[in-house]
Amino acid sequence: MSTTAPAPGASESTLETHGLEPVPEAERTASTRGLFPTWVAANISVLLLTMGASLVVTYRLNLWQALVVAAVAPAVSFGLVGLVGIAGKRGGAPGMALSRAVFGQRGNLLPGALIWIARWGWETINAVTGAYAVLTVLDILFGVSGSTPLVVVTLLLFVAATFAISGLGINAVQRCNKYATYLFAVFSVLVLVHLLVSTDWGAVLDRPAGSLPMMVTGIGLVAAGGISWVPSAPDFTRYLPRAASSRAVVGHSVGGAGVVVLPMVLMGAVMAVGTPDLASAADPVSFLGEILPLWIAVPYLLIALVGMLLINAMSMYSAGFTAQTLGFKVPRHWAVSVNAVISLVLGGVLMLAATSFMGSFIAFLSLLAVAFSAWAGVFGADMLRRREYDAAALLDTTRTSAYWYRGGFGPAAVAAWALGLGSGLLFTASEWFTGPLATGNPVGEYGLGWVATIVISFLLYTVLPKPAVAVARGRTARGGEPPARPGT
Repeated sequence: MSTTAPAPGASESTLETHGLEPVPEAERTASTRGLFPTWVAANISVLLLTMGASLVVTYRLNLWQALVVAAVAPAVSFGLVGLVGIAGKRGGAPGMALSRAVFGQRGNLLPGALIWIARWGWETINAVTGAYAVLTVLDILFGVSGSTPLVVVTLLLFVAATFAISGLGINAVQRCNKYATYLFAVFSVLVLVHLLVSTDWGAVLDRPAGSLPMMVTGIGLVAAGGISWVPSAPDFTRYLPRAASSRAVVGHSVGGAGVVVLPMVLMGAVMAVGTPDLASAADPVSFLGEILPLWIAVPYLLIALVGMLLINAMSMYSAGFTAQTLGFKVPRHWAVSVNAVISLVLGGVLMLAATSFMGSFIAFLSLLAVAFSAWAGVFGADMLRRREYDAAALLDTTRTSAYWYRGGFGPAAVAAWALGLGSGLLFTASEWFTGPLATGNPVGEYGLGWVATIVISFLLYTVLPKPAVAVARGRTARGGEPPARPGT
């Protein structure tokens, strides 16, 4: 079942017209069960196999330790996704619109801009991976080599397909997610059969155990991708009725992610015993196309392509809302086009000029998680004191807004966000950036700078003095319909 239901009398293919404004109560007829395929599709990524290989090759964990990492990481990261998603059913608006109630109308531009920029990198990584999948299938089936013009064409087609799905809106995204879940199930059976037959299980099970710190490293690596979805969580729960079960929101979020992350990370760990180069392949997609038999390589690459396409569609869908909160006075589906163009340009640079795809990816993940975690800590702390949102105030960006606070800024939120972000970077180590407190400190050295960021932001916002929670002015986001505004 989809996470959303179309407006009365509309078909699932209808273009979504809602922007930042809260969804009216009459249209909030979705089911929490629809969150399961949402977060399944958000995790169908070939890069999870490479992460699993890294647990064995780089961090030297054995299969049982990799199992613990693969179970804990999605439980932690998508547990946060589910908890923040509760705000979506409370307010009926996208996450970065609800964020105005916390940071203030102007203050929200600070985390909004950083999150929007961070999404450029996330969407670029996914676009490149999807384009690599297309190139590898063409090479396997037709012997077509990846020339520069072909690289550009495949990347362009991938980004265009992503824009088409995300531009149509939530109904198109969720319908594709449902079918992708079925495809993933079939793919998992194929890979499982191959691994059961071809794996030297003695070599897999006899590996010595790695250190506990390296297990913590692995959890941070695998969880970082899930953390990037936290600010987007309300975007996919805003069509739920307020009475929907909060426990179900969290449960389906963790469950949908877990059924993908757990097996794919484990499959990567098993495959790496025989092919350790998987952990460091410059192009992990074509590398997997070489080591898998043809009968599984082509289906695998196709599902990888579908997965990357849907992950990017979901990311661009949310990025359209973020662009609107930053002041782009255009409908949501056109706001999406900005990210599409950016990912096309950056993707071309990465495919044609970068020398280490996986090195760039892991370095990017560590910084991405910190950027998203600072917002998550503040917003999560605010959820403990706020149960509803003023729909009119969310859309009123003038001084008359109940969320204007002091000069348009929520001082406690902005301060907690900035200090949490800065502190987290001090504890973060990556290929591109190493904070002064990262080395010799288990929080940063082992890839959990984002944990420090969330904790510091959360605690600071909790203790700092805050303005009183705004009382809704007649019509709240509980279901009222505020006046339509341009660009919303």
